[in-house]
Amino acid sequence: MFEKNGAKYGNSSYSGQIHGFWHGILIGNGISSELISLNKMDRKIEKKIWTPKFIALVAAGFLLLGFVVYQLVFADGRSSMNVSMERITIATVIESEFTDYIPVSGNIEPGEVFFLDALEGGNIQKVVRESGAMVNIGDTILIMNNSNLQLDVMQRETDLYFQINNLRQTRLLLDQNNLQQQGQLAEIDYQINLLKPQYERFKTLHSKKLISDRELEEVKEQYEYNVKRQKLTYESFRNDSMARSIQKRQLRDSEARMEQSLSGVGHILDNLVVRAPINGQLSTEQIEVGQSISAGQRYGQIDILDRFKVRVPIDELYLPRINLGLRGTFTFSGNNYELEINKIYPTVSAGRFEVDMIFTGDVPTGIRRGQTVRIRLELGESEQALLLPTGGFYKDTGGNWVFVVNPQTGKAERRNIRLGRKNPEHYEVLEGLSAGEKVIVSGYENFGKNEVLNLK
Repeated sequence: MFEKNGAKYGNSSYSGQIHGFWHGILIGNGISSELISLNKMDRKIEKKIWTPKFIALVAAGFLLLGFVVYQLVFADGRSSMNVSMERITIATVIESEFTDYIPVSGNIEPGEVFFLDALEGGNIQKVVRESGAMVNIGDTILIMNNSNLQLDVMQRETDLYFQINNLRQTRLLLDQNNLQQQGQLAEIDYQINLLKPQYERFKTLHSKKLISDRELEEVKEQYEYNVKRQKLTYESFRNDSMARSIQKRQLRDSEARMEQSLSGVGHILDNLVVRAPINGQLSTEQIEVGQSISAGQRYGQIDILDRFKVRVPIDELYLPRINLGLRGTFTFSGNNYELEINKIYPTVSAGRFEVDMIFTGDVPTGIRRGQTVRIRLELGESEQALLLPTGGFYKDTGGNWVFVVNPQTGKAERRNIRLGRKNPEHYEVLEGLSAGEKVIVSGYENFGKNEVLNLK
């Protein structure tokens, strides 16, 4: 090896092989050996680094590094699955007026009803008015017969007459006692009127010594005795008069009550003839001649048909939100009619309570008692809000998250949201969604725990 112009030259085995290789090529191409020798002496030997193999290894390394960086920084590591568009339902979030309402069913009832209860029991002798007939006040509906009741009425009338006679006899005795006392007072007054002048004369005669002391004393004792007797008799008469006055007033009151009882007993048999108490439509159960009706038994009613109401059962969950004045609407024969709650029944039965709703405007023509109507009962005032259509997703997520469709990527991604009030058509969106976004609203039970859906 030697050095020339700062470059190293050598004739090692490797260099010899190279030179031999190039020598053969040059000879084959007609190049003289001298030129070859000259080139052999002047060629600079360099070590090659960027060999094709090395370049391929470097490129592979860069590709591997780029893949790792992509996976760490840019690639989506969330779990996903493929879903057919035909198996899901997609809805659009809109901004519109939210009406807080619930659908309920109610039964049409007359606005006022008069129930027919049997005041007295008996067997039906005649049916005068059939169910469904229009009746006026006083019209006979049916006639009953009760022999035992008739005998009982006769016995009670006899007892009342006997008691009335006893009261009148007692009052007569009181009057007689009053007359006797008045007679005694009159007798005493008479004796005093006789003795008083005599006593005065005897005192004058005694002062003149014309009569004895004994005679004066006898007249004096008689006079004073009658005066004392008069005083006591008057006192007794006054006390007895007060007692008699109270007793006679009580007797009169008792006699008046007995007279009323006698009149009432006399009208008991009138209850066997049933008459209409008001004008309206008669509605009775199936009754036939000879049928027995017990006292107090309800056998029908009379409906006043100039006004109606709707009896509505509501789930007890809504009891705190139901107030008087809440409005509802329903459709009948193609027209809408408005109702208003005017009575709330607090009793809860089988998980439901009832309210009465009355018509605030026109009453439907041709409506009948017992007819069922579907009512849209509003629970609050309407207001603008973001609305998401209802769907089966709620039972799987509880309204805490949904799959939002990205139209650019063709994927649906899971997103946390917050929902507010609900009606049968929409949920009120409070957070997490914007107007115009599309959401999968069908059930999520087949999506598992995947966070991304590839829509196909």
